[in-house]
Amino acid sequence: MSDFNKPAGIQIIGTQRSGSNLLRVILDQSVEISSPHPPHILVTFIPLLHLYGELDESTYKILINDVVNYVEANPVPWDGITINREWIFENSTVYTLYEINKLIYEQAAIAKGSKYWCCKSMANVHYAHELDAHSPNLKYIYLYRDGRDVAVSFKKAIVGEKHIYNLAQQWTYDQAACIKLAKATDGSRFFSLNYETLIVNPEAVIRKLCAFLNITYSADMLSFYNSNESKATAAAGEMWENLEKPIISNNTGKFHKELSKEEIEIFELVSQDVLRELEYPLFSSLTNTGLISDNAVEKYFNENELLKKEILKTARRSDLDKRAGHLQILRDIKARSLANAVN
Repeated sequence: MSDFNKPAGIQIIGTQRSGSNLLRVILDQSVEISSPHPPHILVTFIPLLHLYGELDESTYKILINDVVNYVEANPVPWDGITINREWIFENSTVYTLYEINKLIYEQAAIAKGSKYWCCKSMANVHYAHELDAHSPNLKYIYLYRDGRDVAVSFKKAIVGEKHIYNLAQQWTYDQAACIKLAKATDGSRFFSLNYETLIVNPEAVIRKLCAFLNITYSADMLSFYNSNESKATAAAGEMWENLEKPIISNNTGKFHKELSKEEIEIFELVSQDVLRELEYPLFSSLTNTGLISDNAVEKYFNENELLKKEILKTARRSDLDKRAGHLQILRDIKARSLANAVN
């Protein structure tokens, strides 16, 4: 495949629970963008790369097969997309996980006949240097939302941190990386938008985004909730049920009712600088610094682990079942590595 025919890449960055699936399905309504639900290839497999040893032809093919298996087990299927493992190997210019990630998404775009592939694994901001090396013209969309509302959403979700301190830490870490990348990246490749503006003025925001991407705006993009992709995503987990509905324009400021005053102050003590940089107002005095003392933080980490276990006990069985395929693949990879080590 010549470079001329290769689809270009879009990487959405930020923190999950910021409206990223909403943005993804909006973009996926364009014939010019293929934006399947993310299996989070990089964050899943980078910690496992040591199990493959040096990536030569043989081990690289094993890695390709494992990653494709993982994509095929995604809770939201990649409808109409068949991933060809041999094609990935033949089109790899280097043997790296980043190359596999890129070529999988390229296949998705080719299957749809799209100009762009779009990856919604927002934590990929932390691998931006490597992503740029593999896709020099990669465009970034930085989607951000008030971190206190992000925390409210994560507290109810089957994934992610659960204690307000840990949620504040994660949100701040992600936003700081995005802000740093924005300052280091040419404006022709970087677009920032906040969730609050998106849901109040969706057409204006999406038209501006389409202009940035040099694609045609379509009214179908804001009728995303009628699409098969939105329906399939909504059916795959309680976290995504709103994707079957039109945009909820007043879905902001929920933390005022759902977080305690102490939780808001903990979040703001941790995240105050980033909140200010992103122009979100603060609502606490920031004087009770004992809330983030070493002893308090140690307690929060212990509580966070307990809360993560508790959420799994109350999660819908269907949500857990849809994630079982991924968990089994990871168990098989680790078991295979252990067996090879013994032999």
